[in-house]
Amino acid sequence: PSPVVTLGGSPASDFLPGTLPKPTIWAEPGSVVPSGTPVTIWCQGTLEAQVFHLDKEGTSVPWDRQKPPGPGDKAQLAIPQMTEQHAGSYQCYYSTPTGWSEPLPPSLLGSYSKPSLSALPSPVVTLGGSVTLQCGSHQGFNRFLLTKEGEDESSWTLDGQRAPNWQTQALFSVGSCDPRAQVDVQMLRLLQGHPPGVVAPSDPLELLVPGLSGKPSLLTSQGPVITSGQNLTLQCRSDVSYARFALFKEGGQDLPQRPARRPQEGLSQADFPLGPVSTVQGGRYRCYGGHGLSSEWSAPSEPLELLVAGEEPADRPSLSVRPGPTVAPGENVTLLCQSGERTDTFLLFKEGDQAGRYQAEFSLSPVTSAHGGTYRCYGSLSTDPYLLSQPSEPLVLVVSGEAQSGPPEQKAGVLLGASSGGAQGAHGPGSSPGSATSRLGHQGL
Repeated sequence: PSPVVTLGGSPASDFLPGTLPKPTIWAEPGSVVPSGTPVTIWCQGTLEAQVFHLDKEGTSVPWDRQKPPGPGDKAQLAIPQMTEQHAGSYQCYYSTPTGWSEPLPPSLLGSYSKPSLSALPSPVVTLGGSVTLQCGSHQGFNRFLLTKEGEDESSWTLDGQRAPNWQTQALFSVGSCDPRAQVDVQMLRLLQGHPPGVVAPSDPLELLVPGLSGKPSLLTSQGPVITSGQNLTLQCRSDVSYARFALFKEGGQDLPQRPARRPQEGLSQADFPLGPVSTVQGGRYRCYGGHGLSSEWSAPSEPLELLVAGEEPADRPSLSVRPGPTVAPGENVTLLCQSGERTDTFLLFKEGDQAGRYQAEFSLSPVTSAHGGTYRCYGSLSTDPYLLSQPSEPLVLVVSGEAQSGPPEQKAGVLLGASSGGAQGAHGPGSSPGSATSRLGHQGL
């Protein structure tokens, strides 16, 4: 932290206070500020003041004295970055040619870290539903104030309760969510033992209440399986002229928003760059469209599942085929995905085909030319179903005896799943990327 820049001269014990008027002390932007915020403490006396002193209680180091920068009645103490070390009680003195002022009673200067505000179970709330807003702090505050911004401004106050993670918290139940209401929510914490006017705000939390207008589409050009470290952008688009879009990941608290752009007449869309993919990006996403500054949002898009490969389990599974990689039309073929590490689910991915165009299982029978292609399999654990292993080596399945109509089109892949102890399943036409994962036992593959 930056060193304290002090005002004042000798400690209070080195001089005798006189009968001059008491000075005034205040802090800008306030006496309680977020950690890291610049603070200026002002000490104001009379026009005859020549030297100002500012003492901090509990500090034995003498303070430097400072003269006003010009003719005037005040001087300042600049704190470049507020830290816990700067928090405390300060006293202000000044001297004139005729003596010292009366000491000013100590004035408190404090810092705080922003509290947390989250929505349980989710910041996306159904129309007419309810949500619990959780205010939490590790600084021992005993009262919490929740305010709702908008035309119908209202507030609620609750006493803080000790939580298992050693923080104090308050749980506010909010019901009958209405999309016509402004739903920006801000929490203010009251400092324990200090006046109600001393507050510490959290970052605002917005609740999204889906409406009934046309649902947008959520797309990705990379397919449902993303390699760890790969750059990824999700695109939300609609033939409705929305002014903005919001993206939501199930289980998350963030609702990033982007203004809509119109690449062509009758189409609105927004891009959501997720950057290099890591474990935190795996999951199920939906997006919503909104009109201007209205709090009304559209119906949600169909879910889009993102699976991040190259994480867990660490072992690369193997993929083999029975009876062999070259089969005749009408034959039965089984693809076997296996791993030396514990794996709860296996997923099979076929490149170069349109997702949902035909039914497919790990056991492919009878084989047609459509089954020919390059396959890879992945493993995942039930604790993190969206995090996949490294892919197996590719397996090329050749269907003999039928001429190819032309070069294969580059389209989205087919993704199938198999639980290590489940029953057979498949996906068919019209499936979304989220429903394209099926479950079947791998022992019989």
